[in-house]
Amino acid sequence: MRYRVLGPVRMTPRTPSAAKPRAVLATLLVRSNTVVSTHTLIDELWAEGPPRTATTTLQVYVSQLRKALLEDTGEAAAQTGTVQPLLTRPPGYLMQIAPEELDLAVFESLRAEGRAAYGRREYESASRALSRALGLWTGPALSGIPHGPSLETSAIRLNELRAEVLEQRISADLRLGLHHELVGELMALAHEHPLRETLHSHLMVALYRSGRQSDALQAFHQARRSLVDELGVEPGPVLSRLQERILSSDPSLAWHGEPQRGVVPAGGSDDRPAAAPAGGQINGSTAYGQDARPTVWLPPTVANFTGRKDQLAFGKKLLADGEPGRNRVLVLSGRAGAGKTALAVRLAHSATDRFPDGRVLVSLRDANGRAVEPRTVMATLLRRLRGPAAGAGSGTEPLPSSETELAELLHGRTEGRRVLIVLDDAVSEAQVRPVLSAVPEATVILTSRQVLGALESVRHLTLDVLSAREAEALLTACGGPRMRDDPESAREIAQLCGRLPLALRVAAAGLAARPHWTAAGLAKRLRDERTRLPALALGDLDVRSTLLTAYHDVDERARHAFRVLGLAALPDFAPWTGTALLATDPVEAERITEELVQAHLLEARRQPGRQAPVRYSFHSLLRSLALEVLAQESPQEGPAAVERLCRAFLTLARHADAQLAPGRERLMYEAEPLPAISPEDVVGKAPLRWFQEESAALLGAVRQAHEAGLWSLCCSLASATAGYYEAGALWDEWETTHDLALDAARRSGDTHAEAVIQRSLGDLAWQRHQTSLALDRYRLARQLFTRHTDRVAAGRCQSAEADALLAMGQVTRAGHAYAGALSVSRLVDDARGSAESLRGLALVAQREGRQEDALARMEECESASRTAGDHRWTEYASRTASALRIALASGQSAGASSLPLEVRPGVWLFHPSPSAQQAEWGLPAMC
Repeated sequence: MRYRVLGPVRMTPRTPSAAKPRAVLATLLVRSNTVVSTHTLIDELWAEGPPRTATTTLQVYVSQLRKALLEDTGEAAAQTGTVQPLLTRPPGYLMQIAPEELDLAVFESLRAEGRAAYGRREYESASRALSRALGLWTGPALSGIPHGPSLETSAIRLNELRAEVLEQRISADLRLGLHHELVGELMALAHEHPLRETLHSHLMVALYRSGRQSDALQAFHQARRSLVDELGVEPGPVLSRLQERILSSDPSLAWHGEPQRGVVPAGGSDDRPAAAPAGGQINGSTAYGQDARPTVWLPPTVANFTGRKDQLAFGKKLLADGEPGRNRVLVLSGRAGAGKTALAVRLAHSATDRFPDGRVLVSLRDANGRAVEPRTVMATLLRRLRGPAAGAGSGTEPLPSSETELAELLHGRTEGRRVLIVLDDAVSEAQVRPVLSAVPEATVILTSRQVLGALESVRHLTLDVLSAREAEALLTACGGPRMRDDPESAREIAQLCGRLPLALRVAAAGLAARPHWTAAGLAKRLRDERTRLPALALGDLDVRSTLLTAYHDVDERARHAFRVLGLAALPDFAPWTGTALLATDPVEAERITEELVQAHLLEARRQPGRQAPVRYSFHSLLRSLALEVLAQESPQEGPAAVERLCRAFLTLARHADAQLAPGRERLMYEAEPLPAISPEDVVGKAPLRWFQEESAALLGAVRQAHEAGLWSLCCSLASATAGYYEAGALWDEWETTHDLALDAARRSGDTHAEAVIQRSLGDLAWQRHQTSLALDRYRLARQLFTRHTDRVAAGRCQSAEADALLAMGQVTRAGHAYAGALSVSRLVDDARGSAESLRGLALVAQREGRQEDALARMEECESASRTAGDHRWTEYASRTASALRIALASGQSAGASSLPLEVRPGVWLFHPSPSAQQAEWGLPAMC
């Protein structure tokens, strides 16, 4: 063997002397024949943070390794045809070696050979293979080098594998009758590993069979002291029962005959079970001759189980707490594909010691996904919970047909026994309540897509999606090196799967099953919402089918609501959204929506103290399903529902905008109101708060109106949001909504709507200090307004043009423009437009040094603002006039910087306290 990692890291003919090159070698060896990314190697070498030269330094280490790998005599190299095994393969490096060259690969092969022989009851072959595997070790795995995160994990795993192989080899030797030979070795091992109960149990059996009963009991007491002193726990049932059997000189524990060689014949003197649990541990109730075994009817735990640390701890504590035999019911609920069954099975497998009388799982649905009747569930439990009781239900006689008799028989079967029952995939409380009543002393784990809130005396645990880190870890574990070496694609795939465990497993399995695919290619397939669900299917693993089962669990009214609510292309939504989409009253909408929440088809998030105390949202895959089934089952509902939603948004946004930014030019498309939605109730007197809570939803609604071709609604809704976006300095949202609205106006040929949107985009450019762009947009808007003889809007646009000219330093031109705008506004009796123009004329006078004229114009501005009923402009003019009076009284000129060119609409709502400059001038605070 040329490479060794089962002990100090070694390589022939020469091992690098420096620690970091050895660490690179070790990392590549434990992942031999797999590409290891540069990122992984850098993390391993510099876990505390890489230097700037990390990549270059790593390349130097790789170069040194390559040189050492080819150090051989030229003649030998020529004879053996030596080639460089360390290859560059994006995104890192590949150590390409034959299995027989690496001790780890040989160890794993011998381990598999030994475990297979053990399972066939070929204990001598098993012992021989496992001994050879152990002989490869020369010390703790990967020793002699510093460990980063990857090597530390590998070392722990390999050392644990060594311990498991050792325990299984000793188990095989005990079955061969080699107890005398094992005593000394086991004493040393028990001393070296005082907390491994399996080694202590093997030692006790070896001592007992060697005629040393008192020493065997002393070994138990020594083990107990170690466990109590180190961990504060008593020995588990395996050791405890073994002690009892030794105390009672259980004859089935003794060895009869000579040490055996070869295969133990089936039906011979050793009729004990052939296979041990993983790792070679022998269950105390069966390994040493006891006939009665507990019933275990559980599927295996899923491979690469990831995350759920807190939920596992909660479940294990619940299973461990309380008196044995006392009924405890844990309800695991969550959306389809959340991993409820996987968690329940893992908990059941972890509770071996706690439930020695049996652990069984029963599915509460048939092969077609239909609910199984309670009597069928009880009959299945009786068959699986076979035990020493004879008579009906023992497994040899017919079961009674009535539910009452089955319940009585099941009660008798579980009474006084420590049994764990997993009832998987319950449909309703009515389905499980009779079963729970029949097993009052059993502990039950119940999984369901429903919350099952009507069950009494149960503990609830809801499973959400995995965290981002857990989701990426699961993808990496299941998807192999292609997923591991492309973390960016793995991150995107995790998000596109909504971090749902089932979807993540299917995605990873699909990649693993297709060697020609890449992680980036899989991410591309999942990006399109229309093809995402079909892409998440592989054989009998089908995310869509699983989600559909949850959809069909609810009644038709809830299914209809699920389909229609899926039309809301929003990150989340308030209860009134359901009222609009479902075309019903608020009470009925809330009832149906909450039914979907209970079925985990919809999520609810509480937000105390907010305008809407709860908001709802879809998991991304469930929304894809909702749109799919809508298109299949009731496509005609879509357009009308989307229009109702956009109309509701427009009604509420206008109500809020009228309070937030009075006097602004806005489109007045008359959308038919929805009587069931009251703006006074939804928005109230807090328009800013409503806008803030609905900000993301409003953006989604404008997009959805545009996608649906509702051009007038798109333009009007965008126009109604401009005041909020300006008040909150939300420039990107302002631009996005108005670009969509501008496109909608042009598509529909509505030039008046285009004028309003151009004016608003001019205001946006103004706020971004893009003065030239603002001037162009204002001029274009004025031309369009003039074409429509909208003289009010045209006059205000001219005043805005003047603002831009003044900002560009063209004071005289600005003055002429303000004067023209004022003439138009007075002609059409537009007090608000007059206020804007008078403010501009005051600013021009101030710039030209005519302070008294400036004050007079600003006082006129204040009067016009008051006439217009515009509180914001009235306060602005009052403050500015006060500043001019103070300057005139002191004989000083109010500089240009002292007077704001524009007050952004709504600023006073965000800043209710006076600024330092206002306090110095003694001006009134913004209200």
